[in-house]
Amino acid sequence: MSVTVAVRRLAHGADLPLPAYATEGAAGMDLLAAVAEPLVIPPMGRALVPTGLAIALPPGFELQVRPRSGLALRHGIVLPNSPGTIDEDYRGEIQVILLNAGDAPFTVTRGMRIAQAVLAPVVRAAWQEVDGLQSTLRAEGGFGSTGT
Repeated sequence: MSVTVAVRRLAHGADLPLPAYATEGAAGMDLLAAVAEPLVIPPMGRALVPTGLAIALPPGFELQVRPRSGLALRHGIVLPNSPGTIDEDYRGEIQVILLNAGDAPFTVTRGMRIAQAVLAPVVRAAWQEVDGLQSTLRAEGGFGSTGT
């Protein structure tokens, strides 16, 4: 299934390719860094990295921004608000918050794959206040209550 998403390249991202699926079965598309100069993120530091893209999602969809597993494994680069959500009514630039949880400085360069984006449908909740909830075996057990 394919859904059309309107995308606008901003001036500082004009020469970068649009997000694309790397393989036939990929769920996510790589987002690229639209930085003008290399950006060094120190250990335990954060940076807001531009992508040079603005989008208009169709009604009923969100764009989830997720970390890249290779950056997390090799360099400790994670997204502290993962998954980040781009709402259907947001029209500003997509930017990615990167956190360097590694032990060495990490350099973001122009065109580097910094995150992945997954288009997802949104289901909206309609709250129904009740006096009690249906009982389950788990009941109120949480925070590891189902494990050993």
